[in-house]
Amino acid sequence: MKRSPLLVIFITVFIDLIGFGIVIPVLPYYVEGTKFNASPRMVGLLFASYSVMQLIFTPILGRLSDKYGRRPVLFLSLLGTSAGFLILGFATALWMLFLGRIIDGITGGNISTAQAYVADTTTKKDRAKGMGMIGAAFGLGFTFGPAIGGVLSKWDINAFGYHIPGISVPFIFAGTMAFLNAMLLYFTLPETVTPDHPARASAATGRWSQLINALGQPRLAFLLLIYFLFIVAFSIMTSSFALFTMYRFGYDAAHNGYIFMYVGIIGALIQGGLIGRLAKRYGELPLSIVGTFLFALSLFAIPLMSPGVGLAALLIVGGLFGLGNSLTMPTLQTLVSKSAGAGEQGGVLGVTQSVASLARTVGPTLAAWLIYSAMVNYGADGRPHNLSDTSLYRTFWVAAAIMFTGFLLDLYFARAHAAEYRHSEAAEATGD
Repeated sequence: MKRSPLLVIFITVFIDLIGFGIVIPVLPYYVEGTKFNASPRMVGLLFASYSVMQLIFTPILGRLSDKYGRRPVLFLSLLGTSAGFLILGFATALWMLFLGRIIDGITGGNISTAQAYVADTTTKKDRAKGMGMIGAAFGLGFTFGPAIGGVLSKWDINAFGYHIPGISVPFIFAGTMAFLNAMLLYFTLPETVTPDHPARASAATGRWSQLINALGQPRLAFLLLIYFLFIVAFSIMTSSFALFTMYRFGYDAAHNGYIFMYVGIIGALIQGGLIGRLAKRYGELPLSIVGTFLFALSLFAIPLMSPGVGLAALLIVGGLFGLGNSLTMPTLQTLVSKSAGAGEQGGVLGVTQSVASLARTVGPTLAAWLIYSAMVNYGADGRPHNLSDTSLYRTFWVAAAIMFTGFLLDLYFARAHAAEYRHSEAAEATGD
């Protein structure tokens, strides 16, 4: 496995997710501030505009990378992300905010192209290790992004006669980092889609027909369904956890940041270092089954945590969540990649990320209905009041039920495709 190109891919995904994470804590304050004075509804529409664009354009970017190569698509997508963030940071009107988020949504769906690059440069035997590297970059970026956004938002910049308020600085920082990342990629990343590559031949002759045929395969469709359920459950947890800890433990944003950092570090260690060896020893399918079960178990246990059981118990459950997530995400992505031919990697992995974008829209919406259906008010102490324990239980237990359904589907998938899976594993053991 070539290490230097994959290091560039790691940096690309890491910086992408830092930018994504920066937006989460800063954008609501930015949009509702005195500069724009927009309603909370506008905040929701801004987040939705980004997700909808990713839903539509991620498979298109993936397919374009099959036709024209991974390098130009990654390069142009990073330039688009940079432009989107800079428009956001220097915006003077509400429509500019939407323009920035839409541009970033259209061009920011490049994780599937990064995954396709990994598929190009790894054998099926080593693919879980490569996907785990992307998962580690994803987890680290998502972990540190919100913290970086919070810190930078406190720094006003006065330079060359210009004043940039602190609330704009995180977006300008993210745009600058994306531009520098594009330059690094342009000068250091070699192309993997050569003229005789199956992806280029498929894109040139079959256009979208081969991709549609690949998605019509029961094995691939089943894996995408499991992946959808996993991301829905994950999104419910991440959108509800801070409110839960505020209500039960009296935690603030800093406390939650430390907990998410702890979970992110666990994920980075497993996905970045252990997942490749575990996959070689046990196989991706058994690991995904264990991961979905542990993930469901952690979601079930979260609302049982209270100050009476102590912080240690909360950290144990958080560690269980991090372990389950770290075993599930890269193994499912690897199984999806292995279920597609070499000519459909970009397109199929693009559809996988679109499925994830749809799930990230469904999950928070469902969580909002479950947990906020009780009238949530905040007292002078900053903690949510009038939030019943019942709403907390049902929110996390619905997420646990969704993930347990994914676990059962994983078991069924393993049984239904047992012979096919054993044949695939035997072929990998004898050489790709």
